[in-house]
Amino acid sequence: MKRKLLIVIVVLASFYGCNNTDNDNYLLIKGASLINPGQSNELSLVTENSYILIKNGIIEQYGALTENVDFPRKTSVIEASGKYVMPGLIDGFAVQNNQDYANAYLYMGVTSIIGVGGGRRGDFFREAHPQPDIYMLESVGDDMKSTEEHLSDLQKLYEQEFKVALLKYALKPDQVKAVKARAKDLGMACIGELGHTTYKEGIDIGVEAFVHTTRYSLDVAPEDMAMAVAREPFSDDMDSPKWKYYQHLFSLEEGDEALVKHARILGTSDSYLMPTLSLLFLDLPEHQNPWNFPIASILDETDINNPADKQSGNHVYDSLTQANYTAMAIKEYMIEKTYYSNGAKYLAGSATDVWGTMPGISLHTELQSLQKIGLSNSEALATATSNFNKAFGWKIGKIEKDFVGNILILNENPLDDLDNLLDIYRLVLKGEVVDRDSLLKSKD
Repeated sequence: MKRKLLIVIVVLASFYGCNNTDNDNYLLIKGASLINPGQSNELSLVTENSYILIKNGIIEQYGALTENVDFPRKTSVIEASGKYVMPGLIDGFAVQNNQDYANAYLYMGVTSIIGVGGGRRGDFFREAHPQPDIYMLESVGDDMKSTEEHLSDLQKLYEQEFKVALLKYALKPDQVKAVKARAKDLGMACIGELGHTTYKEGIDIGVEAFVHTTRYSLDVAPEDMAMAVAREPFSDDMDSPKWKYYQHLFSLEEGDEALVKHARILGTSDSYLMPTLSLLFLDLPEHQNPWNFPIASILDETDINNPADKQSGNHVYDSLTQANYTAMAIKEYMIEKTYYSNGAKYLAGSATDVWGTMPGISLHTELQSLQKIGLSNSEALATATSNFNKAFGWKIGKIEKDFVGNILILNENPLDDLDNLLDIYRLVLKGEVVDRDSLLKSKD
């Protein structure tokens, strides 16, 4: 009898040990209105009096809170009645130079970034703690090479755990097709900044997204001008192919035949656009001074490429340079309005920290800019949340089972006003509550 009892005890102990949740970390957010941003106000899904259960950083359950919903015994609870919960924000093109940059992203509600580094942006700092989720990007196709060499470059990036390949100017259409196919096999996303391949060709190949208004508008230029930019895409010389092309863009009028034709191609495609309008935000006639945001107090202006003057919030340019950048900024809005009105879909990327863009802060100016070209509040929110899931298949940007538990709890409804994104009650990063006040203290 004693032996039988011992066997029963051992079996029961084994059973309960396998189902023991003592080592699991649970966070419950309850009572808030839950928002999953959609492509229009009608498609935003709002659940009142909701709950979100996060287990070990991943969303386990969510939905309407009822008496029939049970939760594990050891669960931390955030009472959020009267608040609004939504996915954390995603910046699709940004550098992180140091811990203060990481703090700035988080303080402003940015919980994921597609990380870029090098050149004017400086080295990417991956060892910050805390920091947003990082999906690193690196380019393929900066120089003319054989297809096999480009594929070898892509393989090396994969082995270094890069998640995104930026397809660059030197790639010809057959090479874009080959790199895109290999990237798909490796589970890597692709963003195009093309030159020797047209954007129409990139769309037909299936490139998921394109970056920078001035770059993915290259198909609007005459072919010889576009090829000159492809051969020499970067120069600040006003006589360079880049600036001659920019001046061509300045000359475009609303309804331009080539622009509308390109807009229809972009708008009917499955590819997403990442305009990075924040690059020229400081060159608009009226703009906010980014240094007035509280988190800016921890940022060192010497870390930022071409920072705004702290007092005026403006760039320090000579009058001719400023006139050119302002003309380009205004024209970009007209161009993007044309693309949007023809059905283009968007991703939010700040391009931090070039031309005075700043971590966290400039994603909010990007959302403002997207709103100015016609996006509804719901659509603008989707550009920094759910659209990344749609574009790349990553399990971020939505409140859904098995998605990363990055959550903003807001005091006011962001569907009513995008400024409500700044009124953060709690910030949750992978199921852990982040002390936002501590982020205001510089670590460098």
